[in-house]
Amino acid sequence: MSIGAKIGPRLVLRQSQSLVMTPQLRQAIKLLHYSNQELAGFVQEELDRNPLLEQDERPETPLLDRPATDQRPELPAVEADSLSHVNSDNLPTPEQAPLDGDFSNAYDAGGVADGGGQGLSFAGTGRGGSHSFDSDPHGIDDLAENPTSLREHLAQQLRLGFADPADRLIGAHLIALLDGAGRISAEPSAVASALGTSLAKVEAVRHRMMRFDPPGIFARDLKECLAAQLLENNRFDPAMAMLLDNLELLARRDMKRLMALCRVDAEDMTEMVAEIRRLDPKPGATYENGPVQPLVPDVLLRRAPDGSWHLDLNQETLPRLLVNHVFHARVAAGAKREDRVFLSEQLQSANWLVKSLRQRAQTILKVTAEIVRQQDGFLRHGVTHLRPLTLRDVADAVEMHESTVSRVTANKSMATPRGVFELKFFFTTAIAGTSGETFSAEAIRHRIRALIGAELPNDILSDDAIVAALRKEGVDIARRTVAKYRETLQIPSSMQRKKEKAAA
Repeated sequence: MSIGAKIGPRLVLRQSQSLVMTPQLRQAIKLLHYSNQELAGFVQEELDRNPLLEQDERPETPLLDRPATDQRPELPAVEADSLSHVNSDNLPTPEQAPLDGDFSNAYDAGGVADGGGQGLSFAGTGRGGSHSFDSDPHGIDDLAENPTSLREHLAQQLRLGFADPADRLIGAHLIALLDGAGRISAEPSAVASALGTSLAKVEAVRHRMMRFDPPGIFARDLKECLAAQLLENNRFDPAMAMLLDNLELLARRDMKRLMALCRVDAEDMTEMVAEIRRLDPKPGATYENGPVQPLVPDVLLRRAPDGSWHLDLNQETLPRLLVNHVFHARVAAGAKREDRVFLSEQLQSANWLVKSLRQRAQTILKVTAEIVRQQDGFLRHGVTHLRPLTLRDVADAVEMHESTVSRVTANKSMATPRGVFELKFFFTTAIAGTSGETFSAEAIRHRIRALIGAELPNDILSDDAIVAALRKEGVDIARRTVAKYRETLQIPSSMQRKKEKAAA
């Protein structure tokens, strides 16, 4: 009787440990990655959804009137050479939660892989926040006036500039065909065919509308756009027409050939080029752009009189929530069983959200404090003292996972005495030095810009000369790296800079 291996399906019981992604854990991890705008929107959705959540509208203690750090209970200890105080608005230390780790291989219960949806869902709907319109701090003065769009601006001029309904119809169609730069990419013959009119009629309307505000609108290419603006300024002459016909020579800074073609001297050519540079190559882009939104920092850093650093969370971006336990106790006392289950779920969700927000604030403070400690030289002396820094360096110092540090620093910014910087700015690659030390790539780019900015018109630095100058300063860098950094700084090559300075 022979004994052989049996091949076939079998049931085997095994014990193993795995991390299950609960909805609450997924929520806490998402909160770490949110920017202040995304966090505010998420919190507002939870306020509208959960009847037990309310916004804390108590008056906030001014920053200068808060108690000293050593008088506050349960603040995390942050060891830093240059960071003496870390203020967190008296946030208690939360219980340890498994937020720090790599969840790439974790089982996400209720997620996409499990047949669930993308986001979190809580049963029921409710009303949160304030219960009265009288407490709304925003008035009508806080409402900004909506800027007029480009098409609305042109439509007003079309109604005033054309009396013929047919011309207005052609003009309205041309307005609809404008791209973001304010140009017409469609062929005039195709427009005439679509409207059932002649090409001459369409071109007559288009050329008339090219004098609308802003000048140069409805042009088909850059040359036509610049010519319309020069005509509006009464600066279009045969020399300018020849310059517009040879814009590729201007892009190559071939001033000698341009002076020969335009039949002008160096002084006139300099004035003509300056006139071209004052024009707007994309006259429609200004109207399409909305108002610039200021970058609201998440963390505030200021220097104390003794030279140390004070780090504090920006309370304007930190949601302040309260759980209404009184309302829960009053309603749950006489509620039915299914209503008590619903209230219990909402209470658990509200408590977890408040706890997650507190832990998010503590984690941001802890990571930012280490960044400040590492980049103390930059904060005190400038970009030349920016140190090479990676996510792993900060993760090892604060005893967190590298992915957690990446989530914390994403979409966050810090206000420093040197300006507002995104937290990702402080992480730069290292450039080796000739003596074994390392330099920050951002500091090297700053040094390349300074060397090129200080060059003389008769002594233009080539990329090889920049490499030699940096190696004298102890930076071991290749020529291709210098060329790459120069291109990222949008600095032309040495040959183009030589032509520009010779023409000037």
